[in-house]
This record gives sequence, structure tokens and C-alpha cells, in this order.
Amino acid sequence: MASMANIVILDGYSLNPGDLNWEPIEVQGNVTIYDRTPQNLIVERCKDAEIVLTNKVPFSAETMDMLPRLRFIAVLATGYNIIDTKAARERGIVVSNIPSYSTPSVVQSTFSLLLAITNSVEHYTNQIVEEGRWTKCPDFCYWDTCLTELAGKRIAVYGMGSIGRRVAQVAMAFGMKVLTVSKKKVSELPSGVEIVGEDEFWQTADVVTLHCPLTPETKSLINAGRISTMKDGVIILNTSRGPVVDEQTIADALKSGKIRAFGTDVLTHEPASEDNPLLKAPHVFITPHIAWATFEARTRLMKILADNVRGYINGKPVNVVN
Repeated sequence: MASMANIVILDGYSLNPGDLNWEPIEVQGNVTIYDRTPQNLIVERCKDAEIVLTNKVPFSAETMDMLPRLRFIAVLATGYNIIDTKAARERGIVVSNIPSYSTPSVVQSTFSLLLAITNSVEHYTNQIVEEGRWTKCPDFCYWDTCLTELAGKRIAVYGMGSIGRRVAQVAMAFGMKVLTVSKKKVSELPSGVEIVGEDEFWQTADVVTLHCPLTPETKSLINAGRISTMKDGVIILNTSRGPVVDEQTIADALKSGKIRAFGTDVLTHEPASEDNPLLKAPHVFITPHIAWATFEARTRLMKILADNVRGYINGKPVNVVN
């Protein structure tokens, strides 16, 4: 009988803080699990591993060169920019990711940010419960912010993958007009989505929502020049990757009022650095990279992860990205 593969999980806590079961992975090899792994311990912990599972622990060409037994890297996420996939391919290392597992959860999070901005639910709850504003109000209703109806507003969806397409469908259910600059054919998009030119996309949107991978082309996609072409009072949402926006530019535009509000689940450096300009900017709505992390989404991730490992062990790797 062939010996079982050595499998190392480098940062398993974010996927499974204790409410899931590693058994689907453990039955496939000799598994060692670490909640977190600092950069200086990657090689030591992986030196005997044929299979490595990583969420955010990076693998460079230099790191791979120090791990001659490594043959498979399973990324516990959809994005895989933490891996030098070209170097992995050159060294005969297969890299897989987890596609489409989080779509419903990220879509839900996108609209939770948008509705937090337009309806100010937390703001009013705090004022009622902690400050008694409604109790002291002479009228039957009380508000001190701009309340906005989504119906009829123009939402520009940048990125028409599985998440972007679903965001478009939900936006239309709210009665919004959906724009995109996708290279896909109209027949490949949800019915009702309008493909427009770059100028119309950026200049006419009431809401811009980002659902694209981080690439050299999308890094700092939202920058000072881009914002200057947008409508005054635009709302910008980012549930893709932090560096897709220039955070200092966003902060400046929020202070000037050019941007009404910015909702994001991701930052350039995570966890948030204390000097991040967004932390002191007005009208910022930040969640700590949790759009993917519902129990249901993580359950799907674990199943796909197990399938990825099983596929590699059986000589038929799936969800390969290199």
C-alpha cells in the first residue's frame, strides 16, 4: 500500500475556528494543522509536505525552491495572488483554488454595505437605544440623515463573474438600472444588464461596486483621475480586493464630499494598519474581510477543498489555476 501524503494546513483558523470538521482532509493523508503561520516558519513547517493548504500565507519562487517535496498547493480562497503560479508551474507544483463558493455570501455583504449607507439602520438603532432621540422627538418619526431609495438609481458593476452577475440580479430586484463594461456578450449576462462604454460607466453611476480580481490592470483602478469623472455624491463599494482602490484618494474624496460614502470589506493591508487613512475618514463603512465567512460559505469551501485534494491524490487535479 502506498504511503499517505503529508499534508500541512498553514492558516486553518480563518476557515475553521472550531465550528467545522477537518475530517474530509484528514482521511486523505497525514495532516498537520496550524491556526496561523508567520513568514519565518513556512519552510520549517512545510519541509516534509507534499501538499500544502494555505489561505493567506504566501509562496514565492524562493520559498518553493526550499521545499523540494512540495507538489501541490491548495489555496483556501478564490483569489490566488499570494502564489507565484508561474514559478510553481516551472517547478511542477500544481496550484488549485476554490471557485464560486462564496457568491451568495459576498452578494449579501455587498448589499448589507449599500443598505447600511442608504438606510442608516445602525445609526438610528444607536440613537434610539443609547441616546433616546426618538423618545424625545415631538414627531412620530425621526431622522437626521439622507435616506435614499435604490429604485431608479444607476449601479455600475465592475466585474461580471459569478458574484458580479448575481449582484446585478439583486440590484435589478431593487429596481436599479445596472451598467457594466464587461467584454462578455449580452446573452451571457443577466437579462436587463446594459453594456456601456467606459465614460458612461464611470460618469453616470450613482453606485459603483467592484467585483474584479486584483491584477496589474485593476490595481488602483479607483484613483484620483477616475473619481474626478464620477458624479458628485457617488457611493463606492469594494468587496473584491483592497488594492483595487487607492485608499488615500478615497479618504480625500470622502472629506471633500465628492464621494458620499465608501463601503468595503477589504483593505490594502489586512488586518487594518493604524495609519490607514480610511479609519479617520467620514462616511466609511468597513467590515473586516468577512463577506466570504458565513457558515454556509465556509462549509462549501471545505467540501471543494476536500475535492481538490482528492483530485490531486488521484492524479486528476481539479480547479487548477496554473
